[in-house]
Amino acid sequence: MARLSRVESQELTRERLVATARTLFLRNGYAATSLSDVAETAGYSKGAVYSNFRNKDYLCLAVLDDIRAEQLALLTDSVMGDGPADDRLAAFTAWGEAHIGDEAWTTFEVEFLTRARHDEELRREITARAGMIREVLTQLLEALAQELDARLAMPADQAAMTLLSLGIGLGIQRVADPAVPTTVLTDTLRLILGMNH
Repeated sequence: MARLSRVESQELTRERLVATARTLFLRNGYAATSLSDVAETAGYSKGAVYSNFRNKDYLCLAVLDDIRAEQLALLTDSVMGDGPADDRLAAFTAWGEAHIGDEAWTTFEVEFLTRARHDEELRREITARAGMIREVLTQLLEALAQELDARLAMPADQAAMTLLSLGIGLGIQRVADPAVPTTVLTDTLRLILGMNH
């Protein structure tokens, strides 16, 4: 087996640190997980963490980026592709029930956002990432409407904001009461797509 280049080795280290941090943050929470915990569990020195991330907050951002990318991919897979609209909406509903209100993810993200509220630079990073998520959702809605030959009931960017806000609100409610259904999200998507049945 060929030896990894320095860049490949650094990328592998970074991936392992993010994966380890994700596991620890989701299990123990943001405040309870130290950089030393992450480094030791991943099998690296604390210096390896600092050579890849400015600090714990930026490692946390990388973990959130990882989770959100995974969820956006799952969401996209649920609604795009072949099949009738009702099948896609059923897949969207299944995605929502499986992922919205995941206790570990939701409480971790809320904990981090609460902690970051006093750090202007971190807030700018979070705001930029939220904007990227809304943009991806906007593009997804536009593509879905085009594929289904539907006319959106509101501009796609407003529809994306509506669905994202509703999803976040439902997620927080489901942490307290997992029985809260997410079908209102699908019903809202139906309304946005002009599919009122």
